[in-house]
Amino acid sequence: MKPMGTIPPEFQSLPLMIGGKAVDASTTLTPAFVYDGSVVASRMARFRAAFPGVDLHYAVKANPFGPLLTAMAALVDGFDVASAGELDRVVGLGKAVSFAGPGKTDTELDAAIAARITINLESEGEADRALAAAERAGVTPRLAIRVNPEFELRGSGMRMGGRASPFGVDAERVPALVRRIVAAGADWQGFHIFAGSQALDAAAIIDSQAHTLDLAARLAGEAGAQPPLVNLGGGFGIPYFPGEQAVDVEAIGAALTPRLAKMPGTRFAIELGRWLVGEAGVYLTRVIDRKESRGEVFLVCDGGLNHQLGATGNLGTVVRRNYPVTVATAAPHARRETVSVVGPLCTPLDRLADQIELPVAHPGDVIAIFMAGAYGLSASPWEFLGHPRPAESLV
Repeated sequence: MKPMGTIPPEFQSLPLMIGGKAVDASTTLTPAFVYDGSVVASRMARFRAAFPGVDLHYAVKANPFGPLLTAMAALVDGFDVASAGELDRVVGLGKAVSFAGPGKTDTELDAAIAARITINLESEGEADRALAAAERAGVTPRLAIRVNPEFELRGSGMRMGGRASPFGVDAERVPALVRRIVAAGADWQGFHIFAGSQALDAAAIIDSQAHTLDLAARLAGEAGAQPPLVNLGGGFGIPYFPGEQAVDVEAIGAALTPRLAKMPGTRFAIELGRWLVGEAGVYLTRVIDRKESRGEVFLVCDGGLNHQLGATGNLGTVVRRNYPVTVATAAPHARRETVSVVGPLCTPLDRLADQIELPVAHPGDVIAIFMAGAYGLSASPWEFLGHPRPAESLV
């Protein structure tokens, strides 16, 4: 038997309850992603309490489901997008929008300028193209600079600073670019400084934010221009795997709040995706076949890596570990056994859980894969082998 991650506290009853309703074997649609809006709202409230006066932006890449974005619009201060497709989903929701990401096409720049949203410039060349697009359109562009910092977020799952990078402008070249876009008549919006993601170490995030504030102040001084906004990035992780502990956001907020006085007149934002929605999502898949092979039990389900790639360990994980899983339709004190949960695809990579202890399940039972609210369906190859796209719902 192998360990698995801890089920989020909101989902620890059996049969599983999502949004106040029990998962029922006869009526539950599978495969499906279900997002519990009350869990998202609780994360939002926790952020607001820990970071008074700091704007909260939602990183749409984490989960672009339309009803979720509509609900988010009432709770956040802005959306951060990374493509014209994401922009189309949020541009009418009445919130500030910023557009980051390397390789923005001219068409995307035109769309961003027409929508009067902030473009986070990733290079001097992108700045040239954005200014030219604005001149063609006869409008003043809203431009910020994404900074490639000299430091990284220690312990982050994906490090975004401290090295040569396709993301952002190297810090030492930023002041000259600020002066150039201000001189060109652009509406300069400030800095976006993002050092890493999926970090659970509060001390590392505190240290990274301190460096970020120091860097922003230094760049502003060298450029001779006060930034209207500094987006501090995010990086707050969630505990997917055995032994991981939730990040202490209250400690991060307590350390950050007094430091913001270093730059009076500047607004600050934190951009979060996974931390807001990751634990709110549950992927539900039905057992189609119960198979025994050479002493091992396999629960073969109607969905797999084509929908929830991360749970199979194929989304950047170096060592495969088990997400939290349960049999959603099991009785509270059901007998337990060691099984592997696999999907319907013709590849040995399609393993949602490897040798974990679960309540005994049979064909028709529903398996729940937790931590499925971020980088789930949109980060998975759902067209692979032609199985149907799963349902999504917000409850």
